[in-house]
Parts: sequence; C-alpha cells; structure tokens
Amino acid sequence: MTYGSDRIEALLDEGVRDKVYPGAVWAVGDATGIHSQGTTGVLDPDEPDVPMRSDTVFDAASLTKILAVWSSIGALWEDCALDLDQPLGAFWPEVTGHPLGAVTARQLLTHTAGVPLRAQLKNLYGTDPADIRRGVLHEQLHRPPGEAVEYTDRAALILGYLAEHLSGQPLDQLATVRTWHPLGMKFTRFGPLPADIAARCAPTELDQDTDTHLKGVAHDFSARLLGGVCGIAGVFTVLDDLAAFLRYMLNTETDTAPRQAGFGPAWTTESLTIQTGALQPPRGLFWHPAPGTTAEQDTWVHYGFTGTGMWVSPTRGLWAVLLTNKLYHTRDRGPLADVRNALRELAFM
Repeated sequence: MTYGSDRIEALLDEGVRDKVYPGAVWAVGDATGIHSQGTTGVLDPDEPDVPMRSDTVFDAASLTKILAVWSSIGALWEDCALDLDQPLGAFWPEVTGHPLGAVTARQLLTHTAGVPLRAQLKNLYGTDPADIRRGVLHEQLHRPPGEAVEYTDRAALILGYLAEHLSGQPLDQLATVRTWHPLGMKFTRFGPLPADIAARCAPTELDQDTDTHLKGVAHDFSARLLGGVCGIAGVFTVLDDLAAFLRYMLNTETDTAPRQAGFGPAWTTESLTIQTGALQPPRGLFWHPAPGTTAEQDTWVHYGFTGTGMWVSPTRGLWAVLLTNKLYHTRDRGPLADVRNALRELAFM
C-alpha cells in the first residue's frame, strides 16, 4: 500500500467517526485499471455488523447525468445525429415555437441555457409523466440563453428527453445499449432495483411515508415521480463499473483502445475543455474543473448529492472514485466537500 493510500484510508475513517457518512468505498486508477482501493465503515448504522463492501450498490444520484445523459448525448453527437450548436427548435418538434426552441444542446450541457433553476415537477406540472414532459419542454426561460452559468437539474432532464427523441429509445435502454453493456458495466442500471440487488444497496434518505431509509429506490423525488428513469437521477452503480467507465474515458482520450461505447475520444476531448469562455464558474460539457485545480493539472469532477463523486485527469492519466451514502441527512455540505477535496488532493498528488 502506498503512502497516499494510507492517508486516504485515514481520511475516510475520520469521516466515519465524524458521522459525515456511515461508510465509504474508494478507488484510484489509470487507463489500465485500479491501482488502489478500499472500504471503510458500515452499510447502515442500524446494522453495525454489515460492513461496507467493494461491491456495495450505490444510488449514483447526479452521476446519472454523466453515466446516462452525457454518454448518450456523446454517442449521438459522434454519430452526427446531433449538432450541439443548432437551436433545438430547428429539429425537435416538441419545442419548436416554445422558448426552449432557441436553446442549444451545448448551452444545456454547460448550464448556460437560462432554463429555470429548480425542477419542482410535481408542484408545477402534477404527477402524470406526459404532463411533466410537456410542462418542462414548454416552460418559460429563467433568463436569456448564454447569459450566465447556473446549475440546474432541468438541463439533464431536457437532454434526457432529447436523447430519447433522437434515438427513438427510452433513456435507460439507450444508456444500456450504447454505454453500459459495451463497457461491461454489469450492475449499472436505473431503479427501482429488484429485491436481490437492493439487499446490498447502501441506504439513503428517510422515506417519511414508511419511516425507513430508501434502498434500491432513487433518493431523488423527481426520479421517483418519473418511474425511476430520468436524466436528473435514478441510476444505481458499483465501484467496478465506474472504474470501467473512467478507464475507458482515459483510453479514448489517448486513443490507445478501440471505441467500445457509443462515445469516443472526440466526445471526451470536447467535454473536458472549458466551454463557457469568460463566464464563471467555468464548465466543460457536464463536467467541471475540480476546485483549486489549474489548467495544467486538468482534473475534472462530477458529484452526486448522496455522496458519490468521480474525478478524471487526462493530463495525469488518472481517475478516482468516492462512493458514500450521506445517510446523516443535512443541508450542510461542508464536511463532505472537505473530504472530497482532500481525497482528490491525495489521489492526484
């Protein structure tokens, strides 16, 4: 075990003691595979005899935006089925004549589209998926496109709908066929999970209706409202699958391996560059520079609310994954952010 691995384990052990999370799974690797990995803590503090394991299934939360939406949009772009800079209304009848029709896919991917900042699906559109889709696609913009960088879940929801329109497939099928199966990501799928897989899933938020923590059901209310499948959240995954995904990204970046998934080196290179010009904060395509890094360090990150996170650095040829279940639910993200930043520094030191 390297000195860095020792320090990562100590860092994550401290997070368990401080009740930032009940347990964690982590790994660091490169284009050839995993270099070091480990686990700490327990799956559920109510069951202290069940340790966290390397094959624990996690609610990926916003990593869904990368695993399902970003990868699928990339496949369609590399197939020349999508022009990122063409207004959506020029080729998507559902938004033609509506405010969203003036927006481009690139603006959605960089969070500069000016769409509303909160999803609030049930309150705005009810509970019928068709009404929700129509409401989201026909909604007024929050501000003119290209004016500001403002993170919003709606961008991923809209891009998921766009991917379904262009491919003629539901998002879960598209992601499975074009990305997950080709890369051997055997346990990555949208929920709700079958009972046998849910049994080894890390629990997340407390369900007020049943007074139990969710296991195998998406923590995100919008995803649950839409049957478990949407661009915002809903994917479940394991460490080995994320390692395969990130390893492939580095292989496509260097073009040393054949294109297995729908997206390839062109999409990875396009995405891991600043796309927002002078606007702040800087963004790539759904990825953003890790806090405190420089252009020379070239480390990109995406996080999920439940405590998931992954980093990739083409310059260094390294990636890292941290999976936790933020079971001690609080809106104070500071402690988890501190752990994430410290792990990234240790992984890429």
